[in-house]
Amino acid sequence: MIIRVELGERSYDVVVAAGARRELAGVIARLLPEAQACCIITSKALLGEGWFDIDSGINQYIITVPDGEECKTIAVLGEVLEQLAEAKLSRRDLIVSVGGGAVTDLAGFAAATYLRGIAVIHIPTTLLAQVDAAIGGKTGINLAAGKNLAGAFHQPRAVLCDTEVTTTLSPDEVRSGLGEVAKCWLLEKRSHSEIVSAAPQDFIELAVSLKARIVSGDEHEGGARALLNYGHTLAHAIEKLALASGAPMRHGEAVAIGLRFAVQLAHALGRVDEDEILETDAVVSGFDLSFAIPGEFRSDDLVQAMSHDKKAHHDLTFVLPGRSGFEVVSGINRDVVLGVLEEFRNHE
Repeated sequence: MIIRVELGERSYDVVVAAGARRELAGVIARLLPEAQACCIITSKALLGEGWFDIDSGINQYIITVPDGEECKTIAVLGEVLEQLAEAKLSRRDLIVSVGGGAVTDLAGFAAATYLRGIAVIHIPTTLLAQVDAAIGGKTGINLAAGKNLAGAFHQPRAVLCDTEVTTTLSPDEVRSGLGEVAKCWLLEKRSHSEIVSAAPQDFIELAVSLKARIVSGDEHEGGARALLNYGHTLAHAIEKLALASGAPMRHGEAVAIGLRFAVQLAHALGRVDEDEILETDAVVSGFDLSFAIPGEFRSDDLVQAMSHDKKAHHDLTFVLPGRSGFEVVSGINRDVVLGVLEEFRNHE
């Protein structure tokens, strides 16, 4: 399966196939024939995997970073940039990310900033990264105030989604990716009854196709692309508090909670009827994503964290469903959000 992200001269292919990682050397030779070296950014854990046989066909250097969100810090970014300089990468060379969404975010940001921008190719190794993080050019790191608050738009030259790798994932890792699939399922207005008959390849195709289509029309999130943040306002708040507590929550689990809360908020604002709540709950359950907000997280703290969401403009902003479709809704009263959140938690 090859899905094209149409961006004029910067268009690129997302390849979804068994063994896609082995196409790297050929892709580099075709797209970047002047490249003489690349730095592969990955984690130490992935280096030990049996499938890690990445061959760029040119001089390659390995840069290892911490697993998960721990790699998305200013300190780690600085270390990566120093190592790129030590490897003497030129503007005609490239970075290759091999890892989950955190690694693609970090590597993409490093590529956007080193020498004011060099090429990057992503080899996403989790379902979450394949259906979301590696596609669309969003890069970034976290700040103490919130997730992904520092970053840049920097499109990859190609994305190689290897389905052989995803067959090695744990059930928890698969569910993390399914959170983003559930979001796409709802945005596409697909019924919960269709989930049972769909294959894993269908989930990837749905999510990648939707994101490619939206990014092609709105690269820098000036309009429709913001809809891809559906469920993410509360999700990012939960992830921020969870990371600070030392017990990080998987992204897909947090998104599933965020999706269920967003539709409850939309109902409280008179935007949708109760049937929409029931359908959302059925989709989330259909993907085996029934999770609750950790009890130790105070609702006031969650609302405060939501106010720092990157979509917000000194207010509380959410992507919400409505009778005419999904849209970004700003300036929502804090007491309303807090009240719906408390009610939501009481009935989780």
